[in-house]
Amino acid sequence: MKFRAAAVAALCVLATAACSDEAGAGGDTVTLGFVNGANTEFHTCLQRAVDSEAKTAGAKLITANSKQDPATELNNIEDMISRNVDALIVQTVNVDALKNDITKAKNADIPIFLTSVITQDTSEILGAVVVDLEKVGALDAGFIAEDAGDTPVEVGIIAGAPGAASDLMVKGFESALPATATVVANQPGMFNRTKAQDVAENMIQAHPNIAYAFVANEEMAFGALQAFEAAGKKVKIVTTNGTDEGLAAVQDGRFAATVANSATVTGQLAVKNTLALLNKGTSEKIANTPIKLITKENLTDAPKYCLEG
Repeated sequence: MKFRAAAVAALCVLATAACSDEAGAGGDTVTLGFVNGANTEFHTCLQRAVDSEAKTAGAKLITANSKQDPATELNNIEDMISRNVDALIVQTVNVDALKNDITKAKNADIPIFLTSVITQDTSEILGAVVVDLEKVGALDAGFIAEDAGDTPVEVGIIAGAPGAASDLMVKGFESALPATATVVANQPGMFNRTKAQDVAENMIQAHPNIAYAFVANEEMAFGALQAFEAAGKKVKIVTTNGTDEGLAAVQDGRFAATVANSATVTGQLAVKNTLALLNKGTSEKIANTPIKLITKENLTDAPKYCLEG
């Protein structure tokens, strides 16, 4: 594994706390590349955690954002390879895109560490911090099963962007729904509040009896909420993240439930475990970010979602 002297600090692309003074303080240091997948609140908080933990560890960090585009992700990884980083941390935009990403990095002898999702063949990656996204969906479906009981209900799904996280969450959600719940609509909101509001408006017009909506993140859930309220419909929203804003919405009843999935924990573990695995230290190759269904009854159990900016 390659380690380089402090002179490569000039390669570091400055982002918030991206480059550590400690990292350039002399001696050999590790340079990490972080390729983020989008600009949602999750991705922003993930970035903050990676930045902060890299600085604490004295590692140099180069960052890039793929903006939900697999081609941009591959270009970002190729750029990181050209900068000769020691390892890549990747929040992918599409699981199918990972094959080319990993091949490129492997050919350059640069290991990849994944966040949120994982490949089927783990021998090809350095490690991962995994959010059990199917379980996230299943926890929200479990809330509906308990809340609706034996009553037949119609359910709408506002997914994120096709591929990666969203597909896994929706799969877990649909698989865990009770037989009495019927999915009458499933459309992507592209992890965008305005888009999700448009989707929800069309959904409630086409299916005015929807009782529950599964929304693949809280940002979109607020857009959906606005659409349902404007239509005069009381739709129980189940979602995921556990942000301060999302927890407040659970507390006052705007959301029925959310699945806490701390971006901070994921980012911190990604850097810690990458560095440990590079140094052949003691670390799980595949670690799990804890998740928990949060309702009004257990709000205090939610972990801190995001570091202060």
